[in-house]
Amino acid sequence: MLSSMLSTVSSTLSTTSTLSTTSTLSTTSSVVSMFSVVGVSEISVVSVVCLIALLSASEILSASSLWNKRLSTMLNLAILPLVLTFFLIVGYKVVDVLNH
Repeated sequence: MLSSMLSTVSSTLSTTSTLSTTSTLSTTSSVVSMFSVVGVSEISVVSVVCLIALLSASEILSASSLWNKRLSTMLNLAILPLVLTFFLIVGYKVVDVLNH
């Protein structure tokens, strides 16, 4: 997927090379912004699903006989960065909505 994005960007750059510098710059920035939004949405879905799965596992395992301090620490080490990512995604989406 990344190679197809890069080839699209490079073909866009080569076709716009005959245009003026201002036109090329605006076309390039619009292509790059289009691809960056697609990347953020894909990553956000995956990270939220992982966060939900880890939080569910933590709740389920805390009630079982398998729960111990080491398991709690391992799950917390995985959950904390995903919580931070979740808040960053929410902030990004709020700023995106406010800008439009």
